[in-house]
Amino acid sequence: MLSNLTAQAPDKILMLIEEFKADTRQGKIDLGVGVYKDPQGVTPVMRAVKAAEHRIWETQTTKAYTGLAGEAEYRSALASMILSEVPADRLASVATVGGTGAIRQALELARLANPDVRVFVSDPTWPNHLSIMKFMGLPFTEYRYFDAATRGVDFEGMKADIAQAAKGDIVLLHGCCHNPTGANLTLDQWAEIAAILETSGAIPLVDLAYQGFGDGLDADAEGTRLIAARLPEVLIAASCSKNFGIYRERTGLLMALAENTAARDLAQGSMAYLNRQNYSFPPDHGARIVSTILTDEALRADWAAELEEVRNTMLGLRDQLATDLRDLSGSDRFDFIAHHRGMFSRLGATPEQVATLKTDAAIYMVGDSRLNIAGLNRDTVPILARAIIDAGI
Repeated sequence: MLSNLTAQAPDKILMLIEEFKADTRQGKIDLGVGVYKDPQGVTPVMRAVKAAEHRIWETQTTKAYTGLAGEAEYRSALASMILSEVPADRLASVATVGGTGAIRQALELARLANPDVRVFVSDPTWPNHLSIMKFMGLPFTEYRYFDAATRGVDFEGMKADIAQAAKGDIVLLHGCCHNPTGANLTLDQWAEIAAILETSGAIPLVDLAYQGFGDGLDADAEGTRLIAARLPEVLIAASCSKNFGIYRERTGLLMALAENTAARDLAQGSMAYLNRQNYSFPPDHGARIVSTILTDEALRADWAAELEEVRNTMLGLRDQLATDLRDLSGSDRFDFIAHHRGMFSRLGATPEQVATLKTDAAIYMVGDSRLNIAGLNRDTVPILARAIIDAGI
């Protein structure tokens, strides 16, 4: 049987990681993998996370299963962080295996509710969005999003394409810090998208993987909150990997806002059912870390302060890189880097130019020229800036 399997194409980012590891050159720079790194190149364990884990270790008396939906305290605390005001009579939620698991369960839920569902997804988007949909056999349509000339959002194209979604379709939106481009919607633009979805009856699925990495915890959730307040049905897939730095704990949450209490109860039962079919009980350790932090005033304050340090570090690197490139190029064509938010920006380089950066300067980034700002530090920014100019970008 196993000999009948078809070889799968390797993941390009994972291949890049292995290629980077094998490179023996001194001073090589990894801007490919999507994890936060401090100026020393380490993905740290946050102070509040360490403290929460110590408290859990001291007080936890069992490793028995939690519920199919995960611990209620975790779901409530994270929903409150995301939505601020939680409409309990409309909200169903389940803990998931990371943000990726939340996306998968959201798409499973959408298909369960509408076997003919189509998904509208930004061009470009996180590659795993497309991979999951292709594996599930879900039909999807790409909507215009990134303007290659301005390195901003092609908002008129986006609106025109999203307007083609019909009642019961899913429109997948990045809540903040768009991956891979770093180009975000303004709050006014979120309002226009909400109006289009109100008219069409299409349901937004908000992928909120980077809350706190862009303009701040509350600012990064403004678009999601607006959508949640305006529309009768909303799906939200949240990840704690980035903002709590617990990547390997696989801690996510799927929320479904329903039109009324009866629909909420149906959604809650269906989401628990899907958890049971896919992995039964969701992982608990990361969720317990998050709930411990969010429900303790001192831990939450320390976590929020460290998250601000992370955010401001990335903003400082953006400003430094944009300034260095302006000085070297004698133009403002790279100023978009300072305006983007989150870990990523898309440079707009060709695959050949990206290959030149790797070959000539040992600088690794994804082939579409997505670079991870958090892979830089103050010493490597000038090296990257010079390499970008030398590569003719």
